[in-house]
Amino acid sequence: MPAAPKVFGIILAGGEGKRLMPLTADRAKPAVPFGGQYRLIDFAISNLINSGLRQIVVLTQYKSHSLDRHISQTWRMSALLDSYVTSVPAQQRLGKRWFSGSADAILQSLNLINDEKPDIVVVIGADHVYRMDFRQMLAAHIESGAQATVAGIRQPISLANQFGVIDVSADDPARINEFLEKPQNPTGLADSPGEVLASMGNYIFDAQALIDAVEADGELPTSNHDMGGDIVPYFVGRGESGVYDMKRNDVPGSTDRDRDYWRDVGTIESFFDAHQDLISTLPIFNLYNMEWPIHSQTVNSPPAKFVRDGVGRMGNAIDSIVSLGSVLSGTHLERSVVGPWTLSGGGATITDSVLFDHVRVGAGARVHRAILDKNVVLADGATVGVDRERDLQRGFTVTDTGITVVGKGAVIDR
Repeated sequence: MPAAPKVFGIILAGGEGKRLMPLTADRAKPAVPFGGQYRLIDFAISNLINSGLRQIVVLTQYKSHSLDRHISQTWRMSALLDSYVTSVPAQQRLGKRWFSGSADAILQSLNLINDEKPDIVVVIGADHVYRMDFRQMLAAHIESGAQATVAGIRQPISLANQFGVIDVSADDPARINEFLEKPQNPTGLADSPGEVLASMGNYIFDAQALIDAVEADGELPTSNHDMGGDIVPYFVGRGESGVYDMKRNDVPGSTDRDRDYWRDVGTIESFFDAHQDLISTLPIFNLYNMEWPIHSQTVNSPPAKFVRDGVGRMGNAIDSIVSLGSVLSGTHLERSVVGPWTLSGGGATITDSVLFDHVRVGAGARVHRAILDKNVVLADGATVGVDRERDLQRGFTVTDTGITVVGKGAVIDR
């Protein structure tokens, strides 16, 4: 029996996440908290770990301190078996410059591949919410004989102009005919004319082919040095690129409702909507699938507690997630996600909102359709998300759809 190929994992985590401001004002996008106790990076790492990868590097750059700390404190593997998850900051190995794109990040980090000498390299993004068994994609990559395989997720054709779209070959639907960047008038899939295959930002490469591609790309002054915009078209032009339809991926414990779930949480609206996907009775994305767990740092905290307030008022929690260490006293909580160590006082109302850790909501305060970063404090009777004009006057971010975002550590008076 031939030996199994050696597979190496690279997670690209150097992006600024400008569209998530102010949540990324003080942290890298993959370090943004999500779903109460997680960080966005946890979904990428969990998918690789659950798929059997044991040597994983995370390439970081932008405001990476909290991301590096989270990885070092959370993702500790057994060195006895040469297993590790480690963050690697920009090293400036090719001169005094930072990463100029995702492909350049790999070019400047080729020493990591050369040290491990893998047969195959899995390259994925760090800021998507999904479950995926990469073993199945790996098997399809090897069987196809392609040098590069791109994971595609089916999306409505009306949303094609928001994604990189994979145009598959008419003769072989597992081969890429063309890679289209945010096309205006794409052709639908043969078996589903109302859908297109959007790139998930997940790739599998034969190791030497990837090395050759990023080295050649590094010599092109006109390149943007981007994995999707430059490296994938390089393989497409050579007839060496395949596509893996996420619809084929059968993750243990998944259901028909959440089987093909994938969200790019690159905007405030998509970040907010992804949280709403977690909280229904039958969620679109199920955090409670223990056959494919999303791992994260274990919070050393007591359980969440719901109590009457000082004058005996009872609270309630409806369609919500409440994290460890939180105490809600006489609070009405509905359709919301609450992070660790949140305290809420009597008569407070929190609806359709996302609260990060260590938020303080005063007695009688109101929070509606808002995202509150860590350590935000609302005084008694204060409001957020209730009066758009007032929120704007106070310097808060308010999206076109009416989501108010309050940055880290803000103190909100009445």
